[in-house]
Amino acid sequence: MAMRNPPHPGEFISATYMEPFELSCRFLASKLDVAASTLNRVLQKQSGISPVMALRLSKSLGRSPESWLAMQDAHDLWQARKQVKLGKVKKISLTAA
Repeated sequence: MAMRNPPHPGEFISATYMEPFELSCRFLASKLDVAASTLNRVLQKQSGISPVMALRLSKSLGRSPESWLAMQDAHDLWQARKQVKLGKVKKISLTAA
């Protein structure tokens, strides 16, 4: 069953790690070895989690890289389902030769 309106990873990072532990964007960015502006784009939902960022987040905050990417995929798919019109897309019937 699909999750309802899954959070963007940036929201999750803010709510789960930054706010409870009072971590600043600059502090976390330094631990991730990325520019604060790079992390800020993720936190502001302007950028998604790349495989490289997933590896960095996994090492710094925990969770597997796959879970970070799955969270991004779930969010992206939810957003796409709300926006994409599929009325003109037709199913292809494939048969084995």
